[in-house]
Amino acid sequence: MKNIRIGWAMCGSFCTHAKALAQLELLAARYEILPILSETAAGTDSRFGAAQALRKRLKELTGCPPLCTVAEAEPIGPQKLLDVLVAAPCTGNTLGKLAAGITDTAVTMAVKAHLRNDRPVVLALATNDGLSGSAASIGTLLNRRGYYFVPFGQDDPEKKPRSLMADFSRIEETVAAALEGRQLQPILL
Repeated sequence: MKNIRIGWAMCGSFCTHAKALAQLELLAARYEILPILSETAAGTDSRFGAAQALRKRLKELTGCPPLCTVAEAEPIGPQKLLDVLVAAPCTGNTLGKLAAGITDTAVTMAVKAHLRNDRPVVLALATNDGLSGSAASIGTLLNRRGYYFVPFGQDDPEKKPRSLMADFSRIEETVAAALEGRQLQPILL
């Protein structure tokens, strides 16, 4: 399956990076992966890890240094570099930008460039405001062609009642469905 080229875009939901990297490690053994980092993910040290360590780990897993700027991500479209693009984690901020057509990060540029080729984008949500501020963006993208969601649900209803998170273990099957042009069901867990 190395002939399927997956873009792996990570945003700044730092607490979910370990889950995303665990799935990436599994996929990197079977697929060609091009890593992409939002500027926030590429440059912010957090209590979950150092930015430099994340960039290094992505290169180790994929053999490629991550694309970290708008200019680096732009050729994805014209050069048709990917078959599918996965945003994992995809934050509420990135969801809002995608829904509004804003292209100001490496991740949003990668998505825009990739969609110009009518190829699928898979979103693995990780947002504390999925059932409040980001709900409209989720609805918008559910109705937009080319977007597919990794099944998601509330990750901590007691402490974070509006928070949503994708089931990262279902990324690969969501990718397979998206490549067939269908949304994996059920979307809501």
